[in-house]
Amino acid sequence: MDVGPTGAAEDLSPVGVVTRWKFAMSRKYRHFLDKTTPHVLRRWIGSLVIASVYVLRVYLIQGFYIVSYGLGIYMLNLLIGFLSPQVDPEIQELYDGATLPTRGSDEFRPFVRRLPEFKFWYSITKAFCIAFVMTFFSVFDVPVFWPILLFYWVVLFTLTMRRQISHMIKYKYVPFSFGKQRYDGKKSSAQSAGVPTD
Repeated sequence: MDVGPTGAAEDLSPVGVVTRWKFAMSRKYRHFLDKTTPHVLRRWIGSLVIASVYVLRVYLIQGFYIVSYGLGIYMLNLLIGFLSPQVDPEIQELYDGATLPTRGSDEFRPFVRRLPEFKFWYSITKAFCIAFVMTFFSVFDVPVFWPILLFYWVVLFTLTMRRQISHMIKYKYVPFSFGKQRYDGKKSSAQSAGVPTD
């Protein structure tokens, strides 16, 4: 073992070098991901490009439908996590009573997702990349009648979304926000002075 510039012993064995290289690459990758966090639209456009490349590859080689079906099921699972609150009101109601505000006088509690947007994006993008790599291995090209898989996925999607939407209606939550609500403080001088206008 040699002593490095910090005075600590450095492991120069092949395992130590590979470990340090993996750690450095992991740090650079994490730094890149952290830098992309505020660029929501650009991230999703990049994911759309990756998804389009995958769809084009599956279309051109006319195969790997079972991989696409598994990808669709995984994406449906991610979507449910993205649309669901972190604390399920149905379970919370059993312990504490109603927790989401149901009247205007109730305390406001912001919607917190079970699966945050960044993790949702990252998981979908990673899934498309893995599925794309799987299309290069013929072991994953299981011959199936794809219209049945598509029909089954559409039925599963419809039933799952119907259940999720009824859950949203029952517990009165909306999983989307469109930024901070802004109030327009401009009133005409006649209205602010209490003078009736015709």
